[in-house]
Amino acid sequence: MTDTLRIAMIGHGFMGAAHSQGWRVAPRFFDLPLEPEMSVIVGRNAAGVEASARKWGWNESATDWRDVIDRDDIDVVDIVTPGDTHAEIAIAALEAGKHVLCEKPLANTVAEAEEMNRVATAAAERGVRSMVGFTYRRVPAATFARDLVAAGRIGEVRQVRAEYLQDWLTDAEAPLTWRLKKEHAGSGALGDIGAHAIDLTEFITGQRLASVAGIVETLVKERPLLGEGVGLSGTASAERGEVTVDDVALFHGRLESGALASFEATRFRTGRKNALRIEISGSTGAIAFDLERMNELEFYDATQPELELGFRRILVTEHDHPYLAPWWPTGHMLGYEHGFSHQVRDFVTAIDEGSAPRPSFADGLHVQRVLDGVERSSAAGSVWTPIAG
Repeated sequence: MTDTLRIAMIGHGFMGAAHSQGWRVAPRFFDLPLEPEMSVIVGRNAAGVEASARKWGWNESATDWRDVIDRDDIDVVDIVTPGDTHAEIAIAALEAGKHVLCEKPLANTVAEAEEMNRVATAAAERGVRSMVGFTYRRVPAATFARDLVAAGRIGEVRQVRAEYLQDWLTDAEAPLTWRLKKEHAGSGALGDIGAHAIDLTEFITGQRLASVAGIVETLVKERPLLGEGVGLSGTASAERGEVTVDDVALFHGRLESGALASFEATRFRTGRKNALRIEISGSTGAIAFDLERMNELEFYDATQPELELGFRRILVTEHDHPYLAPWWPTGHMLGYEHGFSHQVRDFVTAIDEGSAPRPSFADGLHVQRVLDGVERSSAAGSVWTPIAG
């Protein structure tokens, strides 16, 4: 370690816990060129954010993100707030000369994402770096899948099937949280988890979506309002409010090469807890990944003798697999939280090298345009919609 990188994290919900784990653990396993210091965590509720600071290991807590961004003793701003605040916080931080890590999706609208990317591009010319938190890129099996495709191990990509399936909203009486309000979340299953399926497809194939056609649907139109101080699993109010985001998104896409892709994002697939699945079929092979079996990759080599054909399971835990050398002995599994340590490793390394980290704000803008394209396609009757840029 040669220097310190002082971190401020804005937000302290579920993603706050995950990002805190990443900042705390990464320097203890990876030989980082800069040492992250968990300086300050920011939230609106003073007592709540102070408790989070103690629990997760931050040096101090604060309630005004603007004051924190203006401080000279902060180098990085990590944004884990709801989507409606991403643009304002990220733009202010970049203009103040702070490196920015922003959770996905980048923004709630294409216009916001375009402005964020414009500011990020200008900031990069001054050496200020920015990155979007599409963390599943950094699951070792997913990164290894990318490497196999890039090496030509499945030949020409012909077809993709990607789905992200959850069931936490199947109860129609679950309360109306911020994730179900368009003004805060931007979209529902489409942006919350569909964005991951889009990004992972593009990351592994090395191709962007050129056009989409699909439909989004809200299955439960009203839900009980959330009572004061009540969490998702708590007792809801007797009053009800309108759900203004989608519950399910089903869409098709065409990659730059012309290959076809199908997508599903739903928080209503009963029995599926966190199933991000992707299968890519090529001219000489195929790969399949399932986040619920995140240390495994299925690989099919069509060049093998006919009597030996079949998908085979690769246990992605060898030290030569992506990210794995600093962790545990071969065969000892990694979990969900490790991707956030890998994210810290890559972001800190890029800052030290002065290189452009990926996924960039430009990548985040592209995903935002795909999300917008799906919504516009659905509104127009599932017509094919080109993706700009």
